[in-house]
Amino acid sequence: MRNRRLLFLVEGAVMIALSTVLSMVKLWSLPQGGSVTAASMVPILIFALRWGGKGGLFAAVVYGILQGIIEPFIVHPIQYLLDYPIAFGLLGITGFFNKNLRIAAFGTVIALLGRYLSHVLSGVVFFASYAPQGMNPLVYSMVYNSFVLVELLYTLPLTLILWNVISKALPDIKN
Repeated sequence: MRNRRLLFLVEGAVMIALSTVLSMVKLWSLPQGGSVTAASMVPILIFALRWGGKGGLFAAVVYGILQGIIEPFIVHPIQYLLDYPIAFGLLGITGFFNKNLRIAAFGTVIALLGRYLSHVLSGVVFFASYAPQGMNPLVYSMVYNSFVLVELLYTLPLTLILWNVISKALPDIKN
């Protein structure tokens, strides 16, 4: 039991660190925060698939808090929650979908769509003033935050390929 807890903490720390480093490699950045990164969500998603939903949520929330510390763009406490611990924390729900590769794909899509929706809500409430004159704030926020959907296009296949390899190579962790 103690070794399992230690393994959880060490793997979690490594995956959070790896995600953090990858998040600093930006392929495209936006002016009010947000960027397309070098697959920064993949280590957190892999951790969630390996350790299940509870472990995934824990690591993903910690990663979100860390993102809010390292690269903050904060205008209000609720916006901070929506854009950091909640948005990134939603990546952890992938762990509830770790039964097989097909279900993992579904869970990964749900997790990234959850992150996208959290950012969209934050954008509508806190960044509507950035919308061009006459543009609906919801439409503006959906378009602005589409960087998450761009990341989904390459995060999903990378996560599934790596999860397929890792789940065969490493011993199974029972949730």
